[in-house]
Amino acid sequence: MKWFLAIALLIGAALALQAGLVAFAGYVLLGVYLLSRYLARRWVHDLEATRECDSSPREVGESTAVTVTLSNAGAIPIAWVLVEDLLPDFAVKARTPRITAKGKRVQVVTLGSRGTKTIRYKVTFQMRGYYPLGPTLLETGDVFGLHRRHRVIGKPVYVMVYPKVVALPKYNFASERPIGEVRLQNRLFEDPTRTAGVRQYVQGDPLQRVHWKVTARTGQLHCRIYEPTTLAGATILVDFHQDGYHKRGEPFRSELAITTAASLAYLVSVLNVQIGFASNGRDAADRIREDALAAESEEAQREGHTTREEARDRFELADGSDRVRPVVVDTRRGFDQYQQIREALARLELSDALTFGQLALEMAGRMPRDATVIALLPRVPAETAIALGTLKRQGFAVSAILIGLDENHKLEAHGRLLAETIRDIRYVSTEEELAHLCENKAANAPAAYSVDIPLG
Repeated sequence: MKWFLAIALLIGAALALQAGLVAFAGYVLLGVYLLSRYLARRWVHDLEATRECDSSPREVGESTAVTVTLSNAGAIPIAWVLVEDLLPDFAVKARTPRITAKGKRVQVVTLGSRGTKTIRYKVTFQMRGYYPLGPTLLETGDVFGLHRRHRVIGKPVYVMVYPKVVALPKYNFASERPIGEVRLQNRLFEDPTRTAGVRQYVQGDPLQRVHWKVTARTGQLHCRIYEPTTLAGATILVDFHQDGYHKRGEPFRSELAITTAASLAYLVSVLNVQIGFASNGRDAADRIREDALAAESEEAQREGHTTREEARDRFELADGSDRVRPVVVDTRRGFDQYQQIREALARLELSDALTFGQLALEMAGRMPRDATVIALLPRVPAETAIALGTLKRQGFAVSAILIGLDENHKLEAHGRLLAETIRDIRYVSTEEELAHLCENKAANAPAAYSVDIPLG
């Protein structure tokens, strides 16, 4: 508009001063301006783009090929068009990129009448997540740069990348149910339905343990020995509040927490027992704007957008979400339980909505008491320790796994959990330690405190 006003003023001044050459130059500029405006709008209207991409879920480290075919549906050749297939900034421009692209996804091309151009590139997923690939941002205009138009074509394709799973050799988390289904290495409870052997009678043994047939055969009292067992069901609670994950350790600590949760969920699901999951994090799918799923308006198809930011804004993931409820997969048996948990973990993002204490309070009425509560914690403030202590007093078996804590924070967290009688405390700082998670129980006995009391 400013160019049009400037040309109009120039022509008006030339006519008033009777400057014929200046007026002629003004008419030429006006013609160029109108022609460039028409061409820019016509070109952006005639552009079409299609994308071919496999949107099936991926594992970390896998890739997917993206092919964008750009075409000119009009008879007028297009002098230039800047093509960019959009990828999320949070994944590409991060200090540690979550996805990488190989190939030219940003190009300047020329299209003849009814011409086409193909752009190919490959995306490699370095971390789990929920990523939009596309849409295609187009920018074109006149050769003088007087008038530019932008347009976004197509809808993004959303690709889910599953978290890593580390193989755990065994499961040995305790339960409040003494008669269970899985044999454990540590003698937590004895199951009277599973006889492991016999031994000689010891004074104080109850009569119901006496094995009368062996006693009659040997002439000495013998008692049964029972296998230690427990119910291998679990509800995994993941603290994904952003205050617990300092930027200095990101994204490694949060990814380690997700990998730990996925590995535990897989291990329990293999045992064919109940498994559930809950977190105070945010589901990435909640950040998809409704505008991104709607069809492009006729005005946008005809006129385009004046700036790149205006064109991109419709398809950018929202910065936040109004969701204040936890991400939950209810604890139950089922062949699809692990898959639901895996998908929830793939989409989970840090949030500032619910604290872990609020999460535990909300989940207390939804979790079965015969399933172990396994809490994955990046820190243990007093509120978190009290919440876990409350669950234990309500009859839950509670285990805590501390993620990536240094020695000072370990001691502080350990003390707060022991004060709430949470004694099954374990630590994970690397994936190598995670592989030995079920062997590094830190406190399944009272703390080794010594108190000297003078007697004299």
